[in-house]
Amino acid sequence: MKKYIKILGIATLGIMASCSDDFIENSPYTERTEDNFYKTPEDAFEGLVAAYDVLQREGYGGFLMVSEIASDNCFGGFGTADNQVSLEWDRFEYGSDLEMNRPVWEICYMGIYRANIVLENLDGIDWTGNEDLRTQYEAEARFLRAHYHFELARMFGEIVPLDHSLSPEEFESPRAPAEETYALIAEDFKFAADNLSDDNYSLNNSADYGRVTKWAAEAYLAKTFLFYTDYYETSDLAGVVSKQEATTYINDVVNNSGHELIEDFSRLWLASSMENYVGEGNAEMVWAIRFNGSGNGDWGLNEGNRFQVNIATRGSNLGPYAYGWGGAPVNPELYDAYQIGDTRRDATIINYEEEGLEFDNDVRSQRQHTGLSWKKYAPITNEAGEAVVAANGGDIQIDGYEDFAVIRFSDVLLMAAELNMDSDQGFAKDCLDRVRARAFQDDDHSIAVTKENIMEERRLELALEGKRYFDLIRWGLDRAKQAIDNSGDGAQFDVTFRTETNGWFPIPQSQILLSNGAIEQNPGW
Repeated sequence: MKKYIKILGIATLGIMASCSDDFIENSPYTERTEDNFYKTPEDAFEGLVAAYDVLQREGYGGFLMVSEIASDNCFGGFGTADNQVSLEWDRFEYGSDLEMNRPVWEICYMGIYRANIVLENLDGIDWTGNEDLRTQYEAEARFLRAHYHFELARMFGEIVPLDHSLSPEEFESPRAPAEETYALIAEDFKFAADNLSDDNYSLNNSADYGRVTKWAAEAYLAKTFLFYTDYYETSDLAGVVSKQEATTYINDVVNNSGHELIEDFSRLWLASSMENYVGEGNAEMVWAIRFNGSGNGDWGLNEGNRFQVNIATRGSNLGPYAYGWGGAPVNPELYDAYQIGDTRRDATIINYEEEGLEFDNDVRSQRQHTGLSWKKYAPITNEAGEAVVAANGGDIQIDGYEDFAVIRFSDVLLMAAELNMDSDQGFAKDCLDRVRARAFQDDDHSIAVTKENIMEERRLELALEGKRYFDLIRWGLDRAKQAIDNSGDGAQFDVTFRTETNGWFPIPQSQILLSNGAIEQNPGW
């Protein structure tokens, strides 16, 4: 069976008005097939765009929502009349529903498939005079393939790694050992780091704004190294990248990328800065997934940020914050973890009482109401009190427009502190101090460079950015349990982390059935 790549927006009325041998033998006019596509560099670019396009299919939260609810940062929330899905995320008790993470599984494998199609067709294109462009496209496609694999591996543990598009005989492939998956991830990120140019695409005046870069690949290699070596207790990244190499890569980002911290943490987030918002194209964003509100309510498009509505203020607009479903209410323990004077607290979390906003939960009916919710990524209202998304003609559910920060420069500095901790204490301390100095707006809050301090700083700096849960499980399941378990605040807030799951989420049951048993369920589910 031929695989078809549809061209949208072309109509061919009356094409069959006069049939002839030529019509029967010619290539399709309205569809591109494997026989008539991937002939030019322009075709390769379109295929690459298709692999990027999957990034926007975050759905209603994906790993970001799931991981924050599963961590000690948030509870489940949503409405008291809603189903129990969010509570099961929070309590790590999925009950009979093992399908709730199916979108993450399907979207990531869609991205892997599209990246593999690009890579498999590069050699069939005439690159004469464009050899460097071929290398760039390969590096970008391999970066994206690694990103999708890493998201799957962090959530589900052992997965089916794919370095090619599957033949029908391979549809029932079993999961592979983690080392095999991470070797592929490491090789892909390494190729991207070594072959992308040193251009910095973080600023939105760049024609290539939003595309992956050498700096993003180097940072992602360090992120992958830290997760894999911590969780699996190894000294290197699947035999592909040593600690010295990972350190060299992250130090290169610190010293040579041109990325830097913006002066005021609050200006990174639209809801915490409003008119002082620095904008998405800023020097701190090493790589972000781009969203926009151009869909204007079209559910067939995937341009908008769809997770914002989940964490928005429950029920109706309240002050500067637009309404949504009230998911993932913030744990007061996170709010209290910030020291006095730490500017990140009030830029990260909405405290309705402190901001003089009356949140009447008898009316709003939010489950697990804590009086706290996300300020990072919270949708906002305009001067007339209307949700900006709706006022601009969009649907609040699908047309959010704030980009999702995958890697910020502060994350780079904290990874550099962690990787240099044993080899260059001075450099490690400088990296950690830079993050602390920005947070407190002074140089008086330096702390010792220890694993404990770095991990706590990661929690405070990167809260509500999808990092905390994965930091906890890589640090150790016992530490994760100690942090996540919660009791004494009423039954609805009781949370128990189950170490028998090894920290992994359940494989979607449908995928196990489709594999005809080749894929087995994770332990504890």
